[in-house]
Amino acid sequence: MATQSYVSCVLCQRASVVRKIATIRRLSVAANPQSKPDFLKGEPHKRHPGVTHLKTLRLPEELLMAARSIIHRAQVPQLPDRARKLTNFLWSRKRATEDSTLRKKALSLEKELWEKAMEKGGADLDEQGIADRIHRRVFSELRRTFYHWTPLKYDEELGVVYMAAKLAGGYAAVRRALNEIKKRDPTFAPRSLLDFGSGLGTVAWASHACWSDTLNELVCVDSSGPMNILAERLLKGDDEHAETHIKHIYFRQFLPVSPKVQFDLVTSAFTLSEIPSAPERQEAVLTLWRKTATYLLLVENGTKEGHQMLMEARDTLLQNKDKAVYDTREASLFAPCPHEATCPKLMLASVVPCNFQQMYMPLYGHNSQSEKFSYLIMTRERRQPPEADAQVVWSRLIATPQARTRHVHCRLCCPNGHLEHLVVTTHKHGRDVYRCARNSAWGDQLPLVQHTDDQNDEETTC
Repeated sequence: MATQSYVSCVLCQRASVVRKIATIRRLSVAANPQSKPDFLKGEPHKRHPGVTHLKTLRLPEELLMAARSIIHRAQVPQLPDRARKLTNFLWSRKRATEDSTLRKKALSLEKELWEKAMEKGGADLDEQGIADRIHRRVFSELRRTFYHWTPLKYDEELGVVYMAAKLAGGYAAVRRALNEIKKRDPTFAPRSLLDFGSGLGTVAWASHACWSDTLNELVCVDSSGPMNILAERLLKGDDEHAETHIKHIYFRQFLPVSPKVQFDLVTSAFTLSEIPSAPERQEAVLTLWRKTATYLLLVENGTKEGHQMLMEARDTLLQNKDKAVYDTREASLFAPCPHEATCPKLMLASVVPCNFQQMYMPLYGHNSQSEKFSYLIMTRERRQPPEADAQVVWSRLIATPQARTRHVHCRLCCPNGHLEHLVVTTHKHGRDVYRCARNSAWGDQLPLVQHTDDQNDEETTC
């Protein structure tokens, strides 16, 4: 009993000390209001300036009804199975192997096989026969070890399959990316849009949902005639005599010729993966950048391949590889990266893609699904982080925060170019940051206060 009383007394004393320290800190903050940066700007924690995620998205009613009508009329056999197979194919798709890589591997194999043949055959060699066998062996080995990339050619039936597979998810990914621009730059009111690789027109629908009051010119470019026809049918509600739901929208099979014609917003969603070689992708990105007046948005599948293609585009624009300069304003990163250093995920031993997710409702069914995607937003106008403050740094949440009792596990990409695992608590980071962490989601930006005193020497911050 005496031991229990002694332990209870010690615990009470410790609790009293903790309460006194907390009171002193509160009084200190009250006496020095400048020590508490006002990054919330009057907003509640659940809507702090770094929040850009959206709740479960639904297709616009007009688009949903038109898509269901087109699918019902098409009567595509085994549509659910074909849509699932197409989704898996697109998700597992890799970039085409570069010709230089194939040539180097072929020469290496041929040299190795000739050396083995010379060792076995001695002087009596049927060189022509050996050469034929070696060529067949080389081609067989290349086919076995390298990914065989083939372009997708969409006819009307495959377009309907693509609609069933990707319309809702693609719309959700693009809408989530556009919402970041709308939330962080509320003064941006685009009047013109160029969508390269427009497909079913999901970008037009998503951008119309964000800026319907100001957009008065939407140019959709896709080399597939059947896809352009399907996109127009969707806009007309599957009624060829009806007016399009979105006005001033134009479909083209080629980009505008003049390099001096620019658009406020330029987009390309799930299109870089359809370009066979790295030089062609680089030229496409540079061409789109020349036509960008303010923002360029690129979206790809949230796979390792999709992420790496976006990082190639990022490097191309940041390193200013464009030789034909018509607009001298330099490119700067808007999202998702909080820095312009090399992507730290590419430097890991096993490359894990930097991707994000958006919940959405599919064309059919009542259960929500998740679309994983990677995106890149570049701008010609340098932007400050949301509600910029010298005492606050904004880092990107690259995974879902894990809320636990009195602490939150956050995995962050930080402005210093490093990945951090931060455990956010009220004691270390303050109540506001802690509440923001609990109300943030994967893909949001998290504010972290930079302390200059000695109270948090043991704290790890970005």
